Amino acid sequence: MIDIIDWTIVGPAFVAGLIVLSTHVPLGQEVLRRGIIFIDLAIAQVAGLGVIAAYALHWDPEGIEVQLAAVGSALVAALGLYWTEKHWAKVQEPLIGTLFILAATGGILLLAGNPHGSEHLKELLVGQILWTTWESLWPVALLYAAVLALWFWLHPRSGGLLFYLAFAVVVTASVQIVGIYLVFASLIIPALSTVNARRGRRLWAGYLVGAVSYFAGIVVSFWMDLPTGAVIVWSMALVGLLAGQLIVGKRQRF
Repeated sequence: MIDIIDWTIVGPAFVAGLIVLSTHVPLGQEVLRRGIIFIDLAIAQVAGLGVIAAYALHWDPEGIEVQLAAVGSALVAALGLYWTEKHWAKVQEPLIGTLFILAATGGILLLAGNPHGSEHLKELLVGQILWTTWESLWPVALLYAAVLALWFWLHPRSGGLLFYLAFAVVVTASVQIVGIYLVFASLIIPALSTVNARRGRRLWAGYLVGAVSYFAGIVVSFWMDLPTGAVIVWSMALVGLLAGQLIVGKRQRF
């Protein structure tokens, strides 16, 4: 099997998935704890809207302006949701859903007159992980390492603000690598499938579920020439379901 895998393509894509998981698994567990499941979709969609707005203004797709538009949009949305959590906590989830649908339809409206609009929208939804290069991963890896260090150091006493800010920053980067659908799956499925694991092992179990899912999905999509992001989402659902059953069965035995 090793001989028929093109590691020049699969290797960077798999490492990209591991980098995404490094932050998304702990953040996903926090999402479940807070009970605001769709915040990942909403923030991801807002970051995508920032990218689409940059395209609409004909900014250089590889330029810093696009990154600033994406992270700026996500940070504004995250700070707004942090404020609503403090003042309108009872309707936080409906507000998150409203933000998601406004960002999604806003992107469609901005792309309505763009001849490449459907292509841009597809890239944001399912990502282009197989086109990842080693060079493009270094900045993201360094950014995520800094976010993880701050998360594990400051999170217990941050009062929730760090969660929203970290979420905005990492999701903005992840959307442009793996797409909105896979961002949501990477946040929720590993956390959900390991919710019954012992507290000290939950984080590592989530990392394992995510890593196996990314590798299997990338290889299958490469072999069968299918959209990689979509295949990984299905792979993660199947691996997560199996892992969840194994964890429950093991805890029942002991």
